[in-house]
Amino acid sequence: MLVTALIDARRSIGMSQSALAARIGMAPLRIKRLERGIGSVATLTAAMAALDFRLTGIAPGKDLAAQLRASRLRRGLTVVDVAARAKLSRTTVVSLERGGGSVASLRRLMAVVAPKARRRAQERAYWGEGDKTDRDVRFTPPDFLAKVEDAFGPIDLDPCGHRLSPVTAKRRILLEEGGDGFVDDWSGRLAFVNPPFSEMLRWLKRAHEQWSCGNVGSVVCLVPARTDARWFHEVLSVDADIFFLQGRVRFADIRGKSQHTPFALMLVALGTSPGQRARWSAVAEGFWLNPSREKASLPDRPVVDGDAIARIDAALD
Repeated sequence: MLVTALIDARRSIGMSQSALAARIGMAPLRIKRLERGIGSVATLTAAMAALDFRLTGIAPGKDLAAQLRASRLRRGLTVVDVAARAKLSRTTVVSLERGGGSVASLRRLMAVVAPKARRRAQERAYWGEGDKTDRDVRFTPPDFLAKVEDAFGPIDLDPCGHRLSPVTAKRRILLEEGGDGFVDDWSGRLAFVNPPFSEMLRWLKRAHEQWSCGNVGSVVCLVPARTDARWFHEVLSVDADIFFLQGRVRFADIRGKSQHTPFALMLVALGTSPGQRARWSAVAEGFWLNPSREKASLPDRPVVDGDAIARIDAALD
């Protein structure tokens, strides 16, 4: 059931097996094997993260491995108990609870510790109470902004600024002052974009346009992790570096009340350097979508072909 739900999630956004493989930096053969139920748990968890695929009916945990262990403990079962019921070795159970093992073994373990686990329904792209006019007004928390500046440098431009926003940019484009980030030219070395989420795609296209024409040196956007738009796959995934944030960010509204987002977020970076992205990885929890894209150009880096990956993957099953 888990694999079937994962296939449905991929198809629901019109993504091919090859596109999913490219997104997580793996050979397409690994996705094909995964969808036949014979891949590794490492491949499964990478695909789940890329598809924003979350489970319900399972104990909470920071990742699938932690959820499995928490589910076992919740039922008062030992590793020996679970191994006997799932007809797995104790070594395999321990491996699964550490993020290893095969999908076939995982399914047998979940049948014992989380038999009602299923895909969680897609979460809404908005949150909180309030009027429709101010629902989109959410401010990036200062501690998050501090991390952005630590990694990417001082912010020169906030193209979708607000007078109450904690963003300390050299230039802010404010609607209340007659400015319009969709019309006014952008400028500076770094633009930080935390746009109204209801117009996320429009703002991402504007950011890409202003960066492409050289008006701004680099752009960092904080947006919901929604990747189903064709433009994302055809343009943004090629030109931008995407960082999926772990956990939820707590935003403040115009009343000063704060609340975590009910959906996952991603950082979209255009024109940033490897050093800046490495600094971001050091201060933020999450992962870059395709971190090997630049490393592959290093002459001393070994190249592993698809057949070799398949043999390694098969050894894990």
